[in-house]
Amino acid sequence: MEQVINGKMNKKLLQKTLNYYFIYALAILITVGPLFYIVSNILYEEDANEDLYAIKKQFTKFTKDDLTIKDIAIWNKFNRDVTLQKFNGIQKDSLFDHSYYDALNKENEPFRVLNSPVKIGGKWYTFSAKINMVEKENLIGSTAILFISLLLLLIIGFLIITKIISKKLWYPFYAALDKMEQFEIDKSTSVKLVKSTTEEFNRLNNSIDSLIHKNSSIYQSQREFIENAAHELQTPIAIFKGKLENILQRKDLNSEQFKLIDDLNNTTTRLVRLNRNLLVISKIDSNSYDEIEKISFKEIINNQLTFFSEQALSKKTVITTELADEVIINSNHTLAEMLISNLFLNTINHNTLNGQINVKLTNDRLTFSNTGTLLPLQTEKMFERFSKSNPTSQGNGLGLSIIKKIVDTNHWTINYHYTNRMHTFEIVF
Repeated sequence: MEQVINGKMNKKLLQKTLNYYFIYALAILITVGPLFYIVSNILYEEDANEDLYAIKKQFTKFTKDDLTIKDIAIWNKFNRDVTLQKFNGIQKDSLFDHSYYDALNKENEPFRVLNSPVKIGGKWYTFSAKINMVEKENLIGSTAILFISLLLLLIIGFLIITKIISKKLWYPFYAALDKMEQFEIDKSTSVKLVKSTTEEFNRLNNSIDSLIHKNSSIYQSQREFIENAAHELQTPIAIFKGKLENILQRKDLNSEQFKLIDDLNNTTTRLVRLNRNLLVISKIDSNSYDEIEKISFKEIINNQLTFFSEQALSKKTVITTELADEVIINSNHTLAEMLISNLFLNTINHNTLNGQINVKLTNDRLTFSNTGTLLPLQTEKMFERFSKSNPTSQGNGLGLSIIKKIVDTNHWTINYHYTNRMHTFEIVF
């Protein structure tokens, strides 16, 4: 299948190879066909010339000396293709093509003619011998057609055989390519590549296998580091935050001290959320939430609606819902709750004062829409970790990444679009 990338049509390697073979074969066919006809024609004419000279030689050796001027008229009457004509002034042999009317076939036919001066009875005459070339043209034409047909058959067979052999020969390469396209570092640990008797393909397979193992090992180490770090940081962060909250309760703090400690407490709260989100992503990557059950999205949304409605009041934002009954999906319950809570947090944190949030649930999709910036979001890096549409945002840039991770884990799809000043995230089950 051809693909269009950067405005250019991309073709498969095998197709490109066959295209070059086809162009070469076409050039050979166009060149060799006419060349074969020309060479055949020259060779046949040379053969006709030899026959004409043989006729002249035979006439000179066996007939010329016995022929008198009186015998010429009788000779011409009984010899159709060899005649003695009135001398036309030529001093040497002359070979040429000429058409003569054939009374039997009632049509002009091509002849190869030899005119040569001869002396009979002391008087010069023109010896004229001719050979019909109709058989030559038919023979050359038939031979040319047969030759071109065989050449064409040979080329077609060559292309077909090349295509079949190339497919078999390149199979390990395409198999490796398919495996690489299907490989997901967070889900796969190894790739079974097709063994080949071709050295280059074996080198390619070994390189791919080594690269996969190396990257999988690095990814696993990074994931374990993040998970371990998040676990280890939980306790000291919680202790630090608890002490800050205790200090905030003291009545001997002046306004400057209170503001400083309150800022530290808010920063610590963000650090707690960041640590928790990193731990969540790490657990999702390690398939910790692999228990699947039938759950009701409507029930999960309603359970969280009261809490997030109160959160939305800080921005005087109104949440409206349109939830279909009996929408049952297969998912991990914890992941489903995380998905809904992160969607609510995203729509609240990125909303405007006196804004609006619309939640709609149907049998095949869940939609969260909210007012916000007057421009659509940049979708290129929207779901990447630590990516923010607004650099001044207080979020940690992991909310949409967690949403995308949960959606991918459940094999759903998520779409974003901006219509009528509303930012909409649509999850299709």
